[in-house]
Amino acid sequence: MVFQLPFERILLVKPSGRKGLSFAFDLIPLGLEYIAASIQDAVDQVSIVDMELDQRSFQECLDFYSPDLVGISLSATEHNQTLRLAKAAKNYGATTVVGGYHPTSVPDLMLSYPQIDVVVRGEGEQTMRELVEQGTPQGVLGASYKQSGRIIHNKDRPRSENLDSIPFPARRLRQYPYKSADRTTDCDVLMMSRGCHGLCSFCCEPSMSDGCSRCRSPENVMKEILEMAKFHANKPVSVMFADPNFIGNPRQVERLCDLIMAHDLNIEFGALVRADMMANNPRIVRKMCQAGIVKFEMGIESPNAKDLASTKKGVATKFHKQAVKNIREYGGRAGGTFVIGLPDQTEDEIKTFPVYAKEIGLTATAFGIATPFPGTEFYSELDVQGLIFETNWDNFDEMHSVFKTNHLTKETIEELATYCMAKFWNLDTFIDHEFVSQKRTLRKKPIVDFVKERSLNLGFMSNNGNELQKDNFHQHVKTFLEAYVDPRVESYTRSVEVHEVLEISRVLRLLGPQKVQCTLNLDETAVSFVFKTTGKSVEYIQVAHGRVDDSTINLDVDLNWLLAPSTLNLLKTPAYLFQNNLSVKKLWSTFRLFVAVGSEFLVSVLPGK
Repeated sequence: MVFQLPFERILLVKPSGRKGLSFAFDLIPLGLEYIAASIQDAVDQVSIVDMELDQRSFQECLDFYSPDLVGISLSATEHNQTLRLAKAAKNYGATTVVGGYHPTSVPDLMLSYPQIDVVVRGEGEQTMRELVEQGTPQGVLGASYKQSGRIIHNKDRPRSENLDSIPFPARRLRQYPYKSADRTTDCDVLMMSRGCHGLCSFCCEPSMSDGCSRCRSPENVMKEILEMAKFHANKPVSVMFADPNFIGNPRQVERLCDLIMAHDLNIEFGALVRADMMANNPRIVRKMCQAGIVKFEMGIESPNAKDLASTKKGVATKFHKQAVKNIREYGGRAGGTFVIGLPDQTEDEIKTFPVYAKEIGLTATAFGIATPFPGTEFYSELDVQGLIFETNWDNFDEMHSVFKTNHLTKETIEELATYCMAKFWNLDTFIDHEFVSQKRTLRKKPIVDFVKERSLNLGFMSNNGNELQKDNFHQHVKTFLEAYVDPRVESYTRSVEVHEVLEISRVLRLLGPQKVQCTLNLDETAVSFVFKTTGKSVEYIQVAHGRVDDSTINLDVDLNWLLAPSTLNLLKTPAYLFQNNLSVKKLWSTFRLFVAVGSEFLVSVLPGK
């Protein structure tokens, strides 16, 4: 490759195709915004395109921006898409540079493709700046490239120690409205620290930081938060601290909380944290919740000590419950992730995971399939044994099984992921989330808002499930439905009064004493949701196999045609839903149900609500 001097027009690209668990926390290409901020005064033009959201073809982007260098940041699941983008960029005549965890771990693999010119290993800000200024990777620390048919790896670049010296991400270059889970609130992301002292065998972070954690000053972070609030015109924003271990430096976090509380911000924060740190620092957990840092995601991984030992997690199970207790006490959202499909796990062990998640009090969780990413100790161990059978990088998404285990097939592991999600994400979990939040908000959640949020949850799970399990989606829906039956729902809703958590008084008053049954049917499987009400309360909610006989209202939904909808089916919907309510008494009860629901939604959209 003949490089030019210098590069003047830079196009930074986030590929499409990011799937799996990381999708929820990695919407915004923060790394590219850091790169752009670091090189913007050294080039004539720098632009960022997100091919997940951009309506143009990549060729149209190339024609519009006319770049002489295209930089792509990628994860393993974006490997194939990156090669397609890089080929188009090479055909256009641009130099191609790739960076991120995946290229850092497999630079030789990336450079084996003719469309890749340079790999930036590790932190990329200073490496990219020197590259664009010099017009060549020769002598640039942290760069790998090809010359005369050889691959050359320059020496590693030392990690940035003074994080305050790094310019804030170039948010001004965003071209798309990034939204949080409710699809209306702006979302954003920032980092207070880099690295993590943990050395988990399945995590990519050790390959980047070697267990070294560095932290920005709280004052520097606060300055960025204020700029970020101004960028969003002081509208409500949901912000995630993307640090691999946000509370790695408790003293600095406490100082940041003090600074945040001194300002009137319209921001709700979330953070990725370790359970041991949350368990051992209850005072700081309280202060974080007071400062608006209320959503926490912890790597629980497993309730079994052998799994935690084999993955070098470094967090004993005794910390799990205490960490969750600390978070719940102050109205925070205690979220956790579990890893299923490790080499020695059995089906019976994995089925205890959602039970454990509920027992320790998590209000949100995800169950990811163990995935060996290049550069991790986990990958090296499996690769040496020849156990990795998947060759398509698209499936390294934590939702597909990609290596042989001792006890379980690929199909069983993937169905167990669905089973675990169903067992945890039941109605009692959603109500419990609101019950805990009430400690902080001091108000009931309006039933309309609660239903809207559940609809968004259902749509997200359905769309992503269909995308990730295209060939077997019907079976996964059936597995989910069968696993959803759980006696704990009734037990929980009898002990925690739903009407004291959700604002549902108008609906109950109009509905009166009823036993509403909604039955979902799929093939030979029927699962019913039963809501027992009085004029003032919800006595209980039940999820059961089959149907109950003494219901006053019956609603039936055939999932077979919902999974393959047609115009005819949509026209049949009203008649089908109410075919079991043909007696005068049941018709009247059903009418009351619709009046109650309709009035609630009508009031919710009236001005001055």
